[in-house]
Amino acid sequence: MDIKELRKIVELMNEHGLTYFDMSKDGFHLKLKKGQDLDSLKSLLSVLPTAAPAAPVALPVAAPASAPASSGAPTSGAPTVDGEPITSPMVGTFYRKPSPDAPSFASVGDTISEGQTLCIIEAMKVMNEIKAERSGTITAVLVDDGTPVQFGDTLFTIK
Repeated sequence: MDIKELRKIVELMNEHGLTYFDMSKDGFHLKLKKGQDLDSLKSLLSVLPTAAPAAPVALPVAAPASAPASSGAPTSGAPTVDGEPITSPMVGTFYRKPSPDAPSFASVGDTISEGQTLCIIEAMKVMNEIKAERSGTITAVLVDDGTPVQFGDTLFTIK
């Protein structure tokens, strides 16, 4: 593997927010890790198809199991809300603002543009900014600040 290939892998890791990369090919083994230590990554590795230890997988499934009860009420109100859903791209904790004393990224009635940050979802102590995929007006915020969300949960509706 030459330096150009290695740089490309590092760029892809940065672009997709990855902190761990492991590859074996023709007697060559490459392991890249940044940020957290390997023990912190055990739950991340449990999500990957190549490594699925039973205990870490049970924990992420158990934690969101209580979330549908709390997010069930907003979802039942969703049919009355006008607009297209903006859904969660991951499992984590939903935050409407960058810090407790800061204003919300987006509120009902706000006009947003494509690429604008709408919220943050914290997953494995990493803050992931969720950006608008299209322009429009926020018609509803369906998740409370600090609430756990699952992949596919409706966070906002936009018109």
